[in-house]
Amino acid sequence: MSELVALIGLGNPGAEYAQTRHNAGFWWIDALAREAAVSLRPEAKFHSHAARATLGGRDVLLVQPQTFMNRSGQAVQAIAQFYKIAPANLLIAHDELDLPPGTARLKLGGGHGGHNGLRSIHAAMGAEYRRLRIGIGHPGDRAEVLNYVLGRPGRDDDRAINDALIRASGALGTWLTKGWEPAMTQLHTQSV
Repeated sequence: MSELVALIGLGNPGAEYAQTRHNAGFWWIDALAREAAVSLRPEAKFHSHAARATLGGRDVLLVQPQTFMNRSGQAVQAIAQFYKIAPANLLIAHDELDLPPGTARLKLGGGHGGHNGLRSIHAAMGAEYRRLRIGIGHPGDRAEVLNYVLGRPGRDDDRAINDALIRASGALGTWLTKGWEPAMTQLHTQSV
């Protein structure tokens, strides 16, 4: 893997969404930016905030689309086309209702599972990109999902999600230096 890798965290722009579960992808990109000592800046042509960084000895692009979740594909497609990034070098970090807080999983391809950000990316580019699924848990009632994802996690869930983001950062380093399968093994076998 020698080309530029884009690490794209999904979320909604604006202070009112900053601490909501739906912004778990943004939280991971913020953590990576702190680790790399870079600042994300507005990039109008990508409809995003972005920064180049070096992580795991690799040149990466950190991205937070500013299109709102349901139009994430617009930003991802603009970045992929401009930098000629193959889907295998895109890692989309997103909140995942089907995983409990404190769980993070890597995945290649698959369906969108009703996630509006992934649905938009599928429509723009297809499904064969890499994903970091960040568990936020499920409210237990389908009718409560919207309020839940746009709500703030409690203290215990917040701590668990942050721990998962730290483990995901470690797995990212493994992916960039040793490959996808070792990264999956590392992340999926670590205890919560």
